[in-house]
Amino acid sequence: MESDLAVIRKIIHVDMDAFYASVEQRDNPDLRGKPVAVGGSSKRGVVAAASYEARAFGVRSAMPTGQALKLCPDLVVIPGTMAKYREAAQQIRQIFYRYTDKVEPLSLDEAYLDVTDCTECQGSATLIAKEIRQVISKEVGVTASAGIAPNKFLAKVASDLNKPNGQFVITPDNVESFVEKLEVKRIFGVGKVTNEKLRRLGIVTCGDLQQRTLIELVDKFGVFGKRLHDLSFGRDEREVNADSRRKSLSVEHTYSDDLQDIAACKGKLADLLVELRSRLRRVDTDYLVTKQFIKMKFNDFTTTTVERQVVPGLPADSFAQLCDQAWERGGRPVRLLGIGVRFVDTREQQRAMQLELFP
Repeated sequence: MESDLAVIRKIIHVDMDAFYASVEQRDNPDLRGKPVAVGGSSKRGVVAAASYEARAFGVRSAMPTGQALKLCPDLVVIPGTMAKYREAAQQIRQIFYRYTDKVEPLSLDEAYLDVTDCTECQGSATLIAKEIRQVISKEVGVTASAGIAPNKFLAKVASDLNKPNGQFVITPDNVESFVEKLEVKRIFGVGKVTNEKLRRLGIVTCGDLQQRTLIELVDKFGVFGKRLHDLSFGRDEREVNADSRRKSLSVEHTYSDDLQDIAACKGKLADLLVELRSRLRRVDTDYLVTKQFIKMKFNDFTTTTVERQVVPGLPADSFAQLCDQAWERGGRPVRLLGIGVRFVDTREQQRAMQLELFP
């Protein structure tokens, strides 16, 4: 007999804190504690990200740079480097994959994680989120905030309630009381126009929204009325959409003191390999390892990656050979060293074969 009890999902929404600006402050200690904006520096430029020091002056994303400089004359405006932000985002994503394959990136600086089946941290989503934030801070050098809840809607709302560098939990037992007081303007999709329309109807909180019938809301807001009705009660059945199967798994470490020579780099390989093998044991058997690689970031922030066809068993000397090749490309102290493997998803291969056989 099947159980009628629905599985209570554990969803985490991780949102990086002022991501682009934080990466710039990480890489340039002189910027720490100062108001920083990433974006165009001309009068026609626009702020893409603002540090929390800049936000204290009212500087916000999408604000014209000229206006931002009037609010904060000491604002340091940096053009930014997308390659650097993508690299940091990839490091963060690899940390997510240590806990679950169910990762849905929304952008470079935020993602949903479904940790319902995760056994790390005794299966506690609260402790998993805390540990993920700690690891991001230690390994990537930036901070993250998180929301933990039974669904995506509530997790995203929660991630914004204890920023920066904090987290907020909405337990299943607290959903009803939480949404009753939640302002409707916090619902994704409720912009200024819709919020004003709701306000004219006397609807300010989700509790107010709950008093209106589904028919009434659909009549006034069309299809979105159904969404408003569901979210006002904290209902959101959307799955975490891990639509792209993972292509690689890696372990990397940023060292507080640069590795000065090739011998120092090779001396770190054993510990990295132990961790890589440990994580590989938890990978779905549908993944076939085809390549192995090593990544080095030198102290001038240039990065190189060298890969080869996988050697069965991933022996240490196979990575040592890659280490030699990577070092030759830079020949200078190393601040980050990583090793990893690339996958082929055998299920995707099977689907491709079926398409070829049955066009």
